[in-house]
Amino acid sequence: MAEIHLKSLAHSYSDKPTSPSDYAIREMDHVWHQGGAYALLGPSGCGKSTLLNIISGLLAPSEGEVLFDNVRVNELSPKDRNIAQVFQFPVIYDSMTVFDNLAFPLRNAKVPEPKVRAKVNEVAEILELHPVLHNKAKNLTADEKQKVSMGRGLVRDDVSAILFDEPLTVIDPHLKWKLRRKLKQIHEQFNITMVYVTHDQLEASTFADKIAVMYGGQIVQFGTPRELFESPNHTFVGFFIGSPGMNLIEVRRCEGGVSFDGFKVPLSDELNEHLALVPSDNLKIGIRPEFVHIWDGPTDDAFEAQVQHTEDLGTYKIVTFELGGQTLKARMDEDREVPNGRAYVSFPQQWLKLYIDEFLFEEQAR
Repeated sequence: MAEIHLKSLAHSYSDKPTSPSDYAIREMDHVWHQGGAYALLGPSGCGKSTLLNIISGLLAPSEGEVLFDNVRVNELSPKDRNIAQVFQFPVIYDSMTVFDNLAFPLRNAKVPEPKVRAKVNEVAEILELHPVLHNKAKNLTADEKQKVSMGRGLVRDDVSAILFDEPLTVIDPHLKWKLRRKLKQIHEQFNITMVYVTHDQLEASTFADKIAVMYGGQIVQFGTPRELFESPNHTFVGFFIGSPGMNLIEVRRCEGGVSFDGFKVPLSDELNEHLALVPSDNLKIGIRPEFVHIWDGPTDDAFEAQVQHTEDLGTYKIVTFELGGQTLKARMDEDREVPNGRAYVSFPQQWLKLYIDEFLFEEQAR
């Protein structure tokens, strides 16, 4: 097991990068602590797989260092880093049995055969592969093949970390939950540092203790699923996490708060004091649909909005409404009656977030 430190790390596929847009990975400092279960979450093209390949040694970074337990490994080959990597598509030997696939890394390292048998049987038990242990790998289902691929990383005692690059892409949807739970059990049993790359927030949340959200080659927030939901540190995190994502509205300064389309949104005294010191006019407010309050009638703090449509999702409803020129969403309990035509909505101050230059303003102010 290892602590993985990405120190002043950056990478460009260009020979002579001249601007931030030339970098697939923008300069970052990040630590994956020993024994943690982490997810690297973001959309296609944000740099997730590039970062994973740098950690494993398949790709050399343009700048910075990769440290395992404070030891620089930039010059080490993938086989010398003791990293196991599970790819999007299973990498196994079809002509071998499941047993021989699992045994291959150990035999290659000259491990005595009795220990090979013991270790293979231990991993096969964990991954529920005993029924197919002596079958040819080419006859396995897609999920069985992926479990064999995972097992080849788990079978080694010297593994510093296991990196998963969207490993459930080829798995049937009804089996994904079972395999995610199996990975979680494996982590709890072996205490191996695991980094799981995905674009699926549900996969990330059910596997990881902490999630690193990537956007534009940067890790814009690193936190627990709850922290990412309740206090997104970047507008992209607010938009990407949640279903539907956070309501985001461009605003302008006004006395006592901010405004949009003729509507004034008051801010706390503390936020107003900090806002007065900031020159940027790239301002947004954000609030989760779950925290928008819909009243039964007019109140002093509520705005009158026009209801556009409602989606009934069984246990709750999503109400889409128009406020000024903004189309926003609110979540309502199933037993609440949906307003007809007009609605009175408010944004509770404890859940209202202010963003400046796309980052959470409260975080900048501290």
